[in-house]
Amino acid sequence: MNKALSVLLLACVLLPGCASVSTLNAAKADAPVIYAGTRLDWYAINGGCCPTERFGTSAPAYPSVDLPFSALLDTLLLPFAVAAELGVTLGVSGGL
Repeated sequence: MNKALSVLLLACVLLPGCASVSTLNAAKADAPVIYAGTRLDWYAINGGCCPTERFGTSAPAYPSVDLPFSALLDTLLLPFAVAAELGVTLGVSGGL
């Protein structure tokens, strides 16, 4: 079961149209953070007109196919999304 979950997660991350991954790099300051990929998919499925203005990125080509993967990834990233929404920073810096 663990291997199947890992493969599923890897497939979602490597998928170029994954809404959760594309919303992580959204260049919109007031874009939704919590369950952003799932919300973007749902917005596109229901015929939303302007995903770039609302989410800072375009909707995936097949949002109904992407929805379960985005929901899974958004659930796994939920603690980080809540922390980001509350303004909590981890204070981690990279480099040498």
